Amino acid sequence: MCDIHDSEPDAGISSKTVRVTEAVGTVLAHDITEIRPGEFKGRAFKKGHIIREEDVRHLQRLGKEHLFVLNVAEDEMHENDAAHAIAKALMGNGVNIQGEPTEGKINIVADKDGLLKINREALFAFNMLGDVMCATLHDNSFVKKDQVVAGARAIPLVVKRAVVDDAVMIAEKARKVERRGHSAEGIAQNQTPSALLHAPCESASGLIEVKELRKPKAGIVITGNEVYHGRVQDAFAPIIAKKIEACGGKIVGTYYAPDDVTFIEERLRELLKAGADLLITTGGMSVDPDDVTRFAIRNLGATDLTYGSAVLPGAMFLVGYLGIEHSAESIEHSAKGMGQEPSALCTLHSAAIPILGIPACGMYHKVTIFDLILPRILAGERIGRKELAELGHGGLCLNCKECRYPVCPFGK
Repeated sequence: MCDIHDSEPDAGISSKTVRVTEAVGTVLAHDITEIRPGEFKGRAFKKGHIIREEDVRHLQRLGKEHLFVLNVAEDEMHENDAAHAIAKALMGNGVNIQGEPTEGKINIVADKDGLLKINREALFAFNMLGDVMCATLHDNSFVKKDQVVAGARAIPLVVKRAVVDDAVMIAEKARKVERRGHSAEGIAQNQTPSALLHAPCESASGLIEVKELRKPKAGIVITGNEVYHGRVQDAFAPIIAKKIEACGGKIVGTYYAPDDVTFIEERLRELLKAGADLLITTGGMSVDPDDVTRFAIRNLGATDLTYGSAVLPGAMFLVGYLGIEHSAESIEHSAKGMGQEPSALCTLHSAAIPILGIPACGMYHKVTIFDLILPRILAGERIGRKELAELGHGGLCLNCKECRYPVCPFGK
């Protein structure tokens, strides 16, 4: 039976009355409740429901012969249609739509593990429209395949097409074409890594995107006279190895070095010859006269060196890049038999070889600047002064008794 308190259409919503048998494909303008004595009392059909063939007999059993249905004008869209349109526009690489819209809401999920990228300026403009919305996880979050990364919805039951068109246009403008090293065509033609260094690669992105992380082959040089001479037991190597392995990477070599510029430089060169595509140094990053690690990195030929970040812990962090002319030989070596995915190889070549200098805080704090930057490096981003300065907002670790990172404000 049908409850006598079925809701009326909302004021301001244009509706008309149709026979139940002629209602298939129309949009219900009001809630319909159902009572089954001793079993159930509640909503059987929600306002905004699109009537299906199988609903007709159910409605007749509820005593319904006529329904109020929405008059959706040519310049309007039903909430579910609007939600689907805006979600498609919001999607960039690495994300997908989860199922069909429900009550004007639809989720966007990651279709692979990787780094979530949000165009925050475009998202702000999108949400300023008012009748549509999108809420996302934080930019630069590491996400897993099938994880919900965003939810979008149309707010009113019926949305003006002009608003949806504006939303789609904002999302489409967020798409861009980037050059990322080399093309899949070049890979298919079995070009050598040296040749691929100079071939263009175009890739479209969007307002919401998940970038795949390449699996690094990391070389580590742990500096400091106290560790090299055995006066202090090293704590860096297991920490760095654990974090690299958590990204699916491996360690190609770990060396210990005294505070000697030439010695550190030679160990870094040996790691390059061993196939390292990511160099990590630990210690020797302060302004003390014995701390010379950054000078060895400079002598190696690294460019775009940036020393100092707006993050605590990690203010004395260093990042630089070994240019293509210095790294081609080691890239040739590492590409042989490594089974790298073309996309990962592309990322490596476009960014050359990153060099990360981790200060002593990396030993004492569970999460530091290294944890914030490593996924971005592996996603192919070029990190410099601007990127490190932007981390100042949210870059203060709270040093909680129980670390819950990444479910915390650090790095957000």
